[in-house]
Amino acid sequence: MKIYIDLVLLLNFGFDLILLFVVAILLRRQTNLKRLILGALVGSITILSMFIEMKSLELFLVKILISIIMVIITFGYRDIHYMFKNLFYLYTSSILLGGFLYFLNLQFSYHNEGLVFYFNGLSVNVIALIILSPVILYCYVKQGLHLKNHYHHYYHVDIYLKSGEVIEATAFLDTGNHLTDPYKKRPILLMNKNLISINYEKDLALLVPYDALNYHGLLKCIIPDRIFIQGVGFRSNFLIGISNEKIQLDGVDCIMGSSLLEGSLI
Repeated sequence: MKIYIDLVLLLNFGFDLILLFVVAILLRRQTNLKRLILGALVGSITILSMFIEMKSLELFLVKILISIIMVIITFGYRDIHYMFKNLFYLYTSSILLGGFLYFLNLQFSYHNEGLVFYFNGLSVNVIALIILSPVILYCYVKQGLHLKNHYHHYYHVDIYLKSGEVIEATAFLDTGNHLTDPYKKRPILLMNKNLISINYEKDLALLVPYDALNYHGLLKCIIPDRIFIQGVGFRSNFLIGISNEKIQLDGVDCIMGSSLLEGSLI
């Protein structure tokens, strides 16, 4: 039997690229085409394990390790929960697609006489990759997005600071959040402090009083230049509140209120 390495690598790369793209859509992960392609290239090298003599357990561990590297390259690393959720959806999508391909191969490439199955025809792998895989995964993504309404409140944002720094982040829209400064009624975007590299402790921070659930205090804020909210546009006239505690939402860097969506349009 002849095995064409270049064709096998190309097929594996194509499947990995589609699967990573599906995970990005389902979980609304912030990534780009370059990182998707790089992650798929790393994933395609798993096919080389076919030509290396390894025990089953060793092969399993190698594939898990490469999968972890794939999701870290494509979506970055924030914490263990974030990484394993990306990994879980990658394998879920892979199992779904692999199951369909196996079913189609049995239906169209194999024939049976009683309990005996034999190959009689062209494998549908290439055809499925070109035509059927996107269709199958599109239906899966559509249903997944319908079931995961929670992620409809996720927005990709680019925050432009007055220092010239641009922060790319994922924001969660909290419709119950009406946090504003009492002086100019500017909406406040809560952000993890580790995303801000400038020294705001010296003279850039404002102290804004706030009240929440019988608790009041002073929130450190900085004045940014503007923000770009994907699907909404540019907004200005708002503050960034520095959150000392990590935001306990999957893949979220900052929390914004609906008033920011209605803010000043640039």
